[in-house]
Amino acid sequence: MICAESAHINVDECGAPERVGGLKLLTVPTPDGKLTPELIDRQAYGWDDEHRAMPQVVSIAQATELGTVYTPEEIRALCEHAHAHGMKVHLDGSRLANAAATLNVPLRTLTNAAGVDILSLGGTKNGALFGEAVVVINQDAVRHMKHLRKLSMQLASKMRFVSVQLEALLARDLWLRNARHSNEMAQRLAEGVRAAHGVEILYPVQANAVFARLPHDVSERLQKRFRFYFWDEAAGDVRWMCAFDTTEEDVDAFVAALKEEMAR
Repeated sequence: MICAESAHINVDECGAPERVGGLKLLTVPTPDGKLTPELIDRQAYGWDDEHRAMPQVVSIAQATELGTVYTPEEIRALCEHAHAHGMKVHLDGSRLANAAATLNVPLRTLTNAAGVDILSLGGTKNGALFGEAVVVINQDAVRHMKHLRKLSMQLASKMRFVSVQLEALLARDLWLRNARHSNEMAQRLAEGVRAAHGVEILYPVQANAVFARLPHDVSERLQKRFRFYFWDEAAGDVRWMCAFDTTEEDVDAFVAALKEEMAR
């Protein structure tokens, strides 16, 4: 499976795709978390080489692990390029709703209309208590999905309680309202952070994530007051996420605390 070096499946799953899924991740460095046809070609070779894992799938994330967003045209170009090589395309859609809200397009524009073969659709990142969905768009790409679900221990005996949450999100526009709100809170956070001298925003804020670089000691003091992660502790890079239930007061309190700690 070809993916960005920064992809969630590579950096945040403790090796599960390789250990549990039996996949070899073929990673590509990217400046913004997004693959391109040219970047795919860095790993799209060696199908006849018995010493190399054969590339079978391209996996992209929308939004990416760095909070950036693919346009529908970019996804379509990736799918066409991967399919021309005989590969399938998987879309990690943990924050697909946020990307659709940013681009103001229907979910289908970023998935089946763009040529994606299989999609992991996020629920918990957009308001569900638990549960995600695997959506097989290209029925020829995945066989015996029910058996694979059972084999990977993902068939819950009370599956209806998982499914009803996704139904509530998708039946009307709750998924979109939640995503728009978290995106708006990220923009509010970014605007407040830019006013803090000595803090650098690292990537375009296109979904509900803000990546920043600031003094290490400031982050450590802030972590005693707010919960967030170091993205690259050595460089002082951090990741701040906004959620469907983040309030303006939450954001303003964090920005005020940040400015206070920077002033120290």
